[in-house]
Amino acid sequence: MGEKGMVEGSSSPDHTATRAPCLSFEPVLNCSEPSNLALLEALTPVMKLSSIRPVIRQSAPTNVSIWFTLYGILGVDEKAQVLTTYIWLNFMWENQFFSWDPVKCGTNKIALPRKMFWVPDIVINEFMNENSAPPVPYIYLFNTGKVQDAQPVRVVSSCSLNIYTFPFDIQNCSLTFSSYIHHVADIKVHLQVPVEEIIHHSLEVMTTMGEWELLDIKAQKGLLLAFNHSQDPIDVLAFYIVVRRRATLYVVNLLIPSSFLITVDLFSFLLPPQSVDRSSFKMTLILGYTVFLLIMNDLLPVTGNTIPLINVFFSICLALMVASLLETVIITNLLCSGKKSPVPRWVQVVVLNIMGWLVCLPQKPSTEDMLMSHPAMQASLEKLSNTQVKTPGEMGSVQEQLTLDELRRLGGDLQAIRHQVDQHLKGDYGSDEWIQVGYVVDRLLFGLYIAFICVSFITIICIWVTSYKK
Repeated sequence: MGEKGMVEGSSSPDHTATRAPCLSFEPVLNCSEPSNLALLEALTPVMKLSSIRPVIRQSAPTNVSIWFTLYGILGVDEKAQVLTTYIWLNFMWENQFFSWDPVKCGTNKIALPRKMFWVPDIVINEFMNENSAPPVPYIYLFNTGKVQDAQPVRVVSSCSLNIYTFPFDIQNCSLTFSSYIHHVADIKVHLQVPVEEIIHHSLEVMTTMGEWELLDIKAQKGLLLAFNHSQDPIDVLAFYIVVRRRATLYVVNLLIPSSFLITVDLFSFLLPPQSVDRSSFKMTLILGYTVFLLIMNDLLPVTGNTIPLINVFFSICLALMVASLLETVIITNLLCSGKKSPVPRWVQVVVLNIMGWLVCLPQKPSTEDMLMSHPAMQASLEKLSNTQVKTPGEMGSVQEQLTLDELRRLGGDLQAIRHQVDQHLKGDYGSDEWIQVGYVVDRLLFGLYIAFICVSFITIICIWVTSYKK
């Protein structure tokens, strides 16, 4: 117990002796002459303190100011969900261990190797790859104690890409700067310059954007829970880079050719299904569209969480072409089925009467009705009706009776010949009805085809326009 008291009592003078140099530390450097060598000699004691945070009191935080210039947008990988940019990154903080008089030391700043001084462990949380930009081994020291660290960084950052509205998509990717292990009580991050100045300078020096266009850069302060789940959070400064894809290439190479092909398929309904092989024409269109999609497949993005709307557009176009071909097969079958069976009664009511009225194709009169309604036929019938049949007693000689029988037999033959000619030239009444059914169904499906194209394409275009104007 006594020995313990001695140890504790003897430790007090040693602790005071240890703190004495810190209390008497003078951050103002004295240069022997106004030259860089004299300034470097005066900074030598400060270089020995590069292992600790450069504050006189450890309870005081180090304020790190951050700003950058976006020099180029190198690309976006939809499959890996990463954004590749090239930035000029700048950090500035205060080292309280030194300051000097620029008159006595001959300069107000000096560049020295970074490894000789303490630098903050500021990282980009979204960083996904090693920085392949050329390293800059020096930092600037100013006479006020400020330290500036500037270096180029090739940032391959993770980004949640939304390619649903491709190629009219707008991406919002973040670059979050924070210390890796220091809490907010040790290191605080701040924005050095206004965001408007960052955008303006970035647009002036930007050399490459590829298919992307810089729209906006936003900054937001926040706190992040530490990795060890301690009570002290980590100070965070987040930048949000908003870029928009240039869609001209995809409109010219993908959307316009698809629109042309679907328009040709639409106008193919005007071909007469009886005299022209419409199915072969539509099959050629489908084959050509399939080859077009295979050739242009490299321009389409690799889908991530959502299917791009342009893939839905292509699927609708291909489905419409296939449906158009199936419609042609059905119409051809209807036009060729007249010789097999007569038209059912319900088909006559539903198709010829109701649907025919909707598509403005009234039912055509039959051949018998057309002949009966002809003026010559009506006159003949009227004449026959007015003719009085004579009794055998009223008839003339036997010669007249034979002549009358011959004329009756000749009339029967002429009627049979007329019936055969009518079947050969115009077909029977059932065949005419099947042809009329085919025309009605063809026009009805053509109207539905146009309506579906208009509704689906207008919906897709509205979504694209809305997303592009945001």
